[in-house]
Amino acid sequence: MRADVEAAKADIEQSIALLRRRLDWEPALRKLDELNARVEDPTLWDKPEAAQAVMRERTRLATQVDAVKGLERDLSDALGYAEMADEEGDEDSLEEARGQLKAIRERAARAELEALLSGEADGNDAFVEINSGAGGTESNDWAGMLLRMYTRWANAHGMEVEFLEETPGEQAGIKSVTLQVKGTNAYGWLKSEGGVHRLVRISPYDAAAKRHTSFASVWVYPVVDDNIVIDINPSDVRTDTYRASGAGGQHINKTDSAVRLTHIPTNVVVACQSGRSQHQNREEAWKMLRARLYELELQKRDAERAAIEEQKTDIGWGHQIRSYVLQPYQMVKDLRTEVETSDTQGVLDGDLDAFMAASLAQRVGATREG
Repeated sequence: MRADVEAAKADIEQSIALLRRRLDWEPALRKLDELNARVEDPTLWDKPEAAQAVMRERTRLATQVDAVKGLERDLSDALGYAEMADEEGDEDSLEEARGQLKAIRERAARAELEALLSGEADGNDAFVEINSGAGGTESNDWAGMLLRMYTRWANAHGMEVEFLEETPGEQAGIKSVTLQVKGTNAYGWLKSEGGVHRLVRISPYDAAAKRHTSFASVWVYPVVDDNIVIDINPSDVRTDTYRASGAGGQHINKTDSAVRLTHIPTNVVVACQSGRSQHQNREEAWKMLRARLYELELQKRDAERAAIEEQKTDIGWGHQIRSYVLQPYQMVKDLRTEVETSDTQGVLDGDLDAFMAASLAQRVGATREG
């Protein structure tokens, strides 16, 4: 087989092996079988919210497993086609096989990155908020350019963009806009774009043709379901019974009617002894435990929102995450990952994948060897 075909084969096989390790392949297959079985259970939908959580997990895992199986199947087919073309000396067919391998390699690279999107909200839709900085028309125009850039990126990836709020600039561009980007892993990809973006160019609004620097901020939030599902695994809860003290009936000191529940993962402890029977106290204790865990989840979400708010900085010098220089040279550079390109027009047209991928990999400390 030709050397370039062998090289493509090795590269794709390395990606597949990496995807299997990240998925923890055999346990992932067993988990998917369990989820498929739960989906077939008609009683699952007795609790619609819990059922939706199961369906989301099943869809996420099935998508990842199917991606690996599809890469393996298509690689085998392409290699078989290449081998046959090589044996017959059919250069046209061999070139077609090379094209197939190139497409498979690109899919594998994309799958590697998507495997890193393991955060709780990464698969969710995203709110994107863009605000112009100081500078009037210049900054408003720059914010409008960012709006176009992200809209084009979303459309290129098959995502839907819905405008929720828009305040236009007085002469050009926008002062602010809020979008909802709907699509698989929208938040996982876009979350790395949060921060201040800096533009350097010759202003089209300056009659003297002087170079101007403009700033705009981009903030990204996950779209979350308001209904928090508290699904407690009984094996995570230790139940202790003991004799109640105080009011509770004539048998209060004769039986272990009081119930204490300990949720082991969070160390939340609740107890109830007000009921006349252990059954009543157990039922009430479980209600208390669900309420406590619900409150913990609310606190967690509030803390996450506060952390996002704290990240917001002045829209100006010293706070930018990425610079877009159009004059005196052409360069877009991410100041966090050092990724840069001279294809400024491509970036402004929505070609952001290289920047997003580098930031995503940096966040999780991922490498091909990892």
